Amino acid sequence: MADILFIKTSSLGDVIHHMPALTDARMALPQARFAWAVEETFAPLVRLHPAVNEVVPVAWRRWRKSMLAPATLGEIKGSLRAIRARPHDTVVDSQGLLRTAILARFARGRRHGYDSASIREPLASLFYDARHRVSYDLHAVERNRILSGLALGYTPQGAPDFGLDRARFVGSGERYAVLLHATAEPRKLWPEANWAALGKTLGDLNIVLPWGTEAERIRSERLAAALPHARVPERAPLDAVARLIAGAQFIVGVDTGLMHLAAALGVPLIAIFAGSKPDLTGPVGAGPMTVLGTHGAPPAVEEVVAATRAYVR
Repeated sequence: MADILFIKTSSLGDVIHHMPALTDARMALPQARFAWAVEETFAPLVRLHPAVNEVVPVAWRRWRKSMLAPATLGEIKGSLRAIRARPHDTVVDSQGLLRTAILARFARGRRHGYDSASIREPLASLFYDARHRVSYDLHAVERNRILSGLALGYTPQGAPDFGLDRARFVGSGERYAVLLHATAEPRKLWPEANWAALGKTLGDLNIVLPWGTEAERIRSERLAAALPHARVPERAPLDAVARLIAGAQFIVGVDTGLMHLAAALGVPLIAIFAGSKPDLTGPVGAGPMTVLGTHGAPPAVEEVVAATRAYVR
């Protein structure tokens, strides 16, 4: 039985974009065992993918805040030991960063990654045993699928399958929309006044305003105070957030990881782009989807309102 380790640690959108590669790999190698090294915050979501046998959490985002602290160094050593403890036939680093290539170097197995012309940080390619050229002109989902296929000896077929069945997560029959206003990159934000204007057009539909950081929580609460039928949920792990998103009547979101999760789940989605381009990293999924705006040209409120009309009933 083949034993395979995938390394794709962050960010949330990147992790979601790698999920179809796992589905492909399971279809091509039904008897294989798959492990995935990923940021600890994203581990609950990765565990939802039925092809994943083991999740190996790492904590680069937390470690880098106190890299030289004895406790941090101890955690890093422990994670590297965990990665090295089990021998793998194949190690695939689809992140292409120096830090993930170092993780690959500690793993036992033949290491695969992008070549120096295909990778985000060319120095990382020196850590691989096999280097593969994959065009930068392809969407991130397809780059992950192609690299994984080249490493494992198959050609990906068909539309991307994220391995997430929306029906598994839908709970109560509550009617609500989720507005994903928050993003870590200010250039991708849509103005708060626009969100308030949009929310006021949704009638008696309940509105949920998730958040991740303290600043985002405060913003969610300001919006909730300005909108009827709006609520701010407690912060929750990603598997619980996936259930919240899956149960929504529709999602409106900026270019952020949770927007990509909505697309992966097939929830009706209106995606707002303001500071990034949707061509190579836009949402991918099987559900109804409207993409509005692009880098430097965000959509007007009226455009977004018009897109929601099909789902407000």
